[in-house]
Amino acid sequence: MPRLLLLLVVATAASYPIGLAAGNRWLLPLLNAAPAYAIMAVVLRRGDRRRAVPLMLAWAASMAVFGTLAFRLAPRDPAPLVLHGPAYRDEMSEWIRTGVGAESSPRRFVPQHAVHLAAFVALSLLTGSTVSVLMGAVLMNYMDYYVASLGRAGAPAWAVALLGWQPWALCRVAAFAILGVALAEPVLSRALRYPYEGLSASRRYLAWAAVLLAADVVLKTALAPAWGRWLRAVLAG
Repeated sequence: MPRLLLLLVVATAASYPIGLAAGNRWLLPLLNAAPAYAIMAVVLRRGDRRRAVPLMLAWAASMAVFGTLAFRLAPRDPAPLVLHGPAYRDEMSEWIRTGVGAESSPRRFVPQHAVHLAAFVALSLLTGSTVSVLMGAVLMNYMDYYVASLGRAGAPAWAVALLGWQPWALCRVAAFAILGVALAEPVLSRALRYPYEGLSASRRYLAWAAVLLAADVVLKTALAPAWGRWLRAVLAG
């Protein structure tokens, strides 16, 4: 596993300069997702679900670190190369500035999260997580772009590191990473011809994902108003 972990981290780090240099907005998430999916498939083929889950969590963490750094340090604003990046940045900026937005109201963000979750689950089950892992790369990149935009707007590095990635967003990302592994196997086990006991074999991971998704809603409801005020004060200063 250490070798696969190192390979995964290096491939994820390299995907950003290569993808940005290529100048194609669809190539970047493909470069992000392809090595991670291949490694996940190899590990699951070995029957080692217990290692596949932390590897995909490490992939998500690597994207958060290297994606944010790449977008922050790019010589020009990489907005044209980040799918949904500018729209998400503007949405979050409006919330920080006014306190109004999807982040501030469970009535708005819970239905939105439910739609995203349903799409992710369906795509995972139908495609062996190929499309949903790509969808996860797109999601991570536009979140990275928003966090990087805080630094571009003048927020100090400590504030970007501590406030840019909200704890509820980290819970949601972790839940999706776990679901991507657990829900890939119905299709992947048939495609790669390895023994599979059914989704009941992944019930522990599905339970973890459910807990993280619940924590996402609870933390966002409780902390988002104060979090927005903290970010507003940092950017105003």
